[in-house]
Amino acid sequence: MKVLVPVKRVLDSTIRARVKSDQTGVDLSNQKMSINPFCEIAVEEAVRLKEKGVAQEVVAVSVGPAAAQETIRNALAMGADRGLLVQTEADPEPLAVAKLLKAVIADEQPDLVLMGKQAIDGDNNATGQMLSALLGWPQATFASKIEIEGQKAKVTREVDGGLQTLEVDLPAVVTADLRLNEPRYASLPNIMKAKKKPIDVKEAATLGVDISPRLTVLKVTEPAKRQAGVKLETAAELVSKLKNEAGVI
Repeated sequence: MKVLVPVKRVLDSTIRARVKSDQTGVDLSNQKMSINPFCEIAVEEAVRLKEKGVAQEVVAVSVGPAAAQETIRNALAMGADRGLLVQTEADPEPLAVAKLLKAVIADEQPDLVLMGKQAIDGDNNATGQMLSALLGWPQATFASKIEIEGQKAKVTREVDGGLQTLEVDLPAVVTADLRLNEPRYASLPNIMKAKKKPIDVKEAATLGVDISPRLTVLKVTEPAKRQAGVKLETAAELVSKLKNEAGVI
């Protein structure tokens, strides 16, 4: 069984995002970048499937600039077997990423695509669902538990009302939620081994996919700063302000 794990290079979650002075986007120059946390969870789960003997190969794939090879190396250090970079300097939208992944899947023929439910930069939560639709494969999103039994995957997923268990036929697309597992720290020996693992590079232009943007960003601004609170002496004063100033009652 082969597991394909898409991983994304994002601004490190510990870094405060800064908006460019011309308000065209987020300033990523000279900023610390890392693997998307949800993608890291997906890699961990894929490696655990391999350790259980369920999977024989784990392939990490990323779409992005040459620097995204570092993100793939992180996945390789965690236990993935090899990497694949679809190289592009553009910042493709979720639909374009899904189309590029579909082209990769046509070559790799994985039995399972295991990916993060969303990236922490765009928070779109759309690529996995779009990929499933393009492939015509079953999908199970927001997975908090995955069990593989033969050619079926039993996935427990988090929904508003609690937990829901689905059984899907393989091949399938599964997206990982926060509580699926706790990713391991890559050991120094594994980090060194990861440097020798192969990473194939394909230019996005060679895959025959139109990745031109369909959305236009007009302006990016930081959230408005919260105003300081005030202390009130009585409940009556609170009710008065909520009614006359806030207009909520």
